[in-house]
Amino acid sequence: MTTSKLTLISHPLCPFVQRAAIVLLEKGVSFDRIDVDLADKPDWFLALSPTGKVPLLKVERADDRDAILFESMVICEYLEETQGGGKLYSEDALSRAQQRAWIEYGTATLAEAWQFLNAKDRATADAKRAAFRNRLERLEDVLDQGPYFSGSTFSMVDAVFAPLFRYFDLINPTVTQMIFQGLPRVSLWREALALRESVVAAVGRDYGRRFKQHLAEQQAILAD
Repeated sequence: MTTSKLTLISHPLCPFVQRAAIVLLEKGVSFDRIDVDLADKPDWFLALSPTGKVPLLKVERADDRDAILFESMVICEYLEETQGGGKLYSEDALSRAQQRAWIEYGTATLAEAWQFLNAKDRATADAKRAAFRNRLERLEDVLDQGPYFSGSTFSMVDAVFAPLFRYFDLINPTVTQMIFQGLPRVSLWREALALRESVVAAVGRDYGRRFKQHLAEQQAILAD
């Protein structure tokens, strides 16, 4: 287990940052967090980030040559391999591979949800809502006893899906109900993730206000 000082370079709304924050919190790791304005990226951030995106994880080393990690799952897997706390991947190679596959599925599902949430016209919103709902139906088929994706143990898959589900606590409840109705396993999973301490703490107290402000600025239908 490493004891390097860690700094998470972040944006208050980014769901990919939340993945890393959740893993850090699950591991019980002390870390600093610096938010950047992605609409006006500072030069120091652009010098560190090859993609111009968050999250970044700065790992301070004894030789003063800090390491910078980018891409959320690279950061999460580094933390899994180097930090203590509960394991977020299965010890079984096949189960671990399946978890990684569902993480990829989660990233694609997030894209569908984001396009639905930010849709500016009814036709786009309806199409993206249907695509997102189809992905949830596939999840309903694979979830079993719960409360988490892999049963009683919180896993990396949960850390990936929790930021996605968080959005649906903030929009019109009628819309959320329409999307999740008839999906009891997914709904219970979503509720369990919303109550997880690491998930709650992964965002600031003003997250809801910031997200609603984002929808208004995007002139999304759901901002009404």
